[in-house]
Amino acid sequence: MANAGGERPFADGTERPVCGVCPSTRLPGGAFDVHPRPSPESRFANGMRRTPSGVPVCVHPQRVGLPPAAYASAAAPLPWRTPPPPEPAALTAWLRQALTSAPPDACDEVLAQAAAALRAAHPTADVTAALRAALSGPE
Repeated sequence: MANAGGERPFADGTERPVCGVCPSTRLPGGAFDVHPRPSPESRFANGMRRTPSGVPVCVHPQRVGLPPAAYASAAAPLPWRTPPPPEPAALTAWLRQALTSAPPDACDEVLAQAAAALRAAHPTADVTAALRAALSGPE
């Protein structure tokens, strides 16, 4: 279901185990910050936690699937919207973070970015095997 701005909320409670008051159930990714835990900097106001300046905040990064960052208040890039790293050794961690945090409709874009980065760095590499290895389990 889309919010008043026409964008789909980041989490709807079925894809990610977020709290009922989490801003991710009403706002798209990037429209709220994520803090590492509840704190005095994330008090309840107007139905959800907010920063002192009024920016909505999620305080459970492990539930929402986003690392802590000031996505709304400081325009921090969402993990799946950051470019792949130029170093091949860092691609696995980037890919896992991007896919873990991305909403389902962004996963194709993330995989395409990763494949393009691999092809650019290693033109003769088996891209499918490399992506499979990155997605197969812990580093």
